[in-house]
Amino acid sequence: MSSTSARALDLLGLLQVRRHWPGHELARRLGVSQRTLRRDVHTLQEIGYPITTSPGTGGGYQLGAGTSLPPLVLSEDEAAATVMGLQEIATGAHPASADAAVSAMAKIVQVLPVRIRGRIDSLRAVALPAGLAASRAAISDVTALTTVALACRDSETVSFSYTSSEHVSTQREAQPHRIVNVESRLYLVAWDLGRADWRTFRIDRIATPCRTGDRFAPRRLPDDDPVVYVRAQIGSVPARYRVRATVFGAAARVQAEIAHYGSVEPIDDHSCRVSIAAESLDWAAFCLAASGAPFVVHGPSEAVEHMKEWGRRLTAATDGLASAPSSHSRGATGHPAP
Repeated sequence: MSSTSARALDLLGLLQVRRHWPGHELARRLGVSQRTLRRDVHTLQEIGYPITTSPGTGGGYQLGAGTSLPPLVLSEDEAAATVMGLQEIATGAHPASADAAVSAMAKIVQVLPVRIRGRIDSLRAVALPAGLAASRAAISDVTALTTVALACRDSETVSFSYTSSEHVSTQREAQPHRIVNVESRLYLVAWDLGRADWRTFRIDRIATPCRTGDRFAPRRLPDDDPVVYVRAQIGSVPARYRVRATVFGAAARVQAEIAHYGSVEPIDDHSCRVSIAAESLDWAAFCLAASGAPFVVHGPSEAVEHMKEWGRRLTAATDGLASAPSSHSRGATGHPAP
């Protein structure tokens, strides 16, 4: 790779990690003169990268949304598939991977043409299997998510409409600090200017976020671990289900497995009471099963029935071919006949 090509990649990387760069600072970071910087920017603009320039004392460079895909060696289908795949990772079970996925989405979506953003958003209507749909919350508006993610990156105040769990909509203005993945949902940790306090917002309940242009000095988060903070906030809000169970294992070991997803109260040296607040019964069942100890679910009744259904499905799964549909019930392709 030539030095010019390598410098162009460095330039694109810098433009993606910050909303606006003063010309002199960008040139200094690249180790080139401002004349060379202008030439490199012009070269990238000619091949399709939507870099906007502003003259004057406060002028500089900014990467904006384009009207066509820049040469990322991605077709429109590939770009849409890439963002959809990142959405799956962002709402998955691995917070470290989720952070990287949100960051990558923000970088990609900010340069996508509007028509492709709309195409990606429209895919949220695709049906999911009942169990999967219940256990994870899809990102309903990828542009809204990336707007908030970029505002976090740039320490820029955002205004948005927020719908609470009671379906009440309010207009908020906040200083966004972190996006956190907890229980397969994305949450925004932000300083709410109207309440003058920290607040946690579910990303899927945020609508029409708008970056105000007002920059702020980041505050120290209310907890060194933002995941711990969000879990504590979730625990203080009424949940759809509060699953109660007795687990036949030492409280310390059970607490280590369940972590911050539920509370554990010792009964004796070999058993404990567990309470899990969750929006999904699948999630509560997984937490209890992951404890590795025998347990009995006491309530609510929906949780008891849900665990019974889990038991039937898992038992059936161990039967192997004995439980498979007979050959005469299958069509010519080997799939079950309609």
